[in-house]
Amino acid sequence: MLPSGRTMTPTGSTPDGIDFHIVDLTPPWRDAPETILFHHGIGTCAACWADWLPALADRYRIVTFDLPGHGARPVPDGMTWAWQRLIDDVLAVADAANAPRFHLVGESTGGTVALACAADYPDRVVSVGVSNGSFKGGSIRNVAAWQDVIEKGGMAAWSDFMMPLRFFDDAVPAEKRRWYREQQAACDPAAVLGVLAALRQADLTDRLPTIAQSALILHPDSSPFIPVEMAAALQQTMPDARLQVFPKARHGLPFSHAADCAAVLRRFLDERADG
Repeated sequence: MLPSGRTMTPTGSTPDGIDFHIVDLTPPWRDAPETILFHHGIGTCAACWADWLPALADRYRIVTFDLPGHGARPVPDGMTWAWQRLIDDVLAVADAANAPRFHLVGESTGGTVALACAADYPDRVVSVGVSNGSFKGGSIRNVAAWQDVIEKGGMAAWSDFMMPLRFFDDAVPAEKRRWYREQQAACDPAAVLGVLAALRQADLTDRLPTIAQSALILHPDSSPFIPVEMAAALQQTMPDARLQVFPKARHGLPFSHAADCAAVLRRFLDERADG
């Protein structure tokens, strides 16, 4: 099993150069295991999902990838930070990973992307998982200062600014906290601000009632960016959604509470698969 925080070696690439990772530890007698495609948010990378794997990898094929300017993925020349580009990247990775249908799980920005993909591609997205995500990018709080913090202090200052918004002091061990801070600080500043600008274009309010897939919403009780009320409105608007709120958690929920979140996802997916 992949150790927490270890960078995964890419196992494939899309035609336009998006490297992705496949973890398939399912036993050989399990024919055609279902795929879960994970989409991280701003400031982290594909390896943030490492602690989710033990609960999932015996039954599900896992696919992850990095956003532009995050992890090991550079910002492409001439990159335009358009919302549709983020959606297109998901489908490109799924196609290259030979996943015509897949479960899509996203955190933060990735959660908003997951909802958009579920609405736009119901024939591709089997179920949708949203961790600490919003359906209306313009409503996200505490992001107005990002550009100023980055311009004055660089990415290290931005990472320091973000850490208390991600985690309570005792939420993660020191080595995991250090790794996460380093990942944020290593992100391309144009990518952080560009993805944020693209996210703020998104408003899925009118699309939510059309998402017929089963949906799982995982949300922290103390996100400084997206209040619990937003998650509750999401759950109430979608036809088939369940919500679980995690106490003593901030916006880094899928990292600080990885094992708990993965266990909830496993039960959700198994219930669907087992009928």
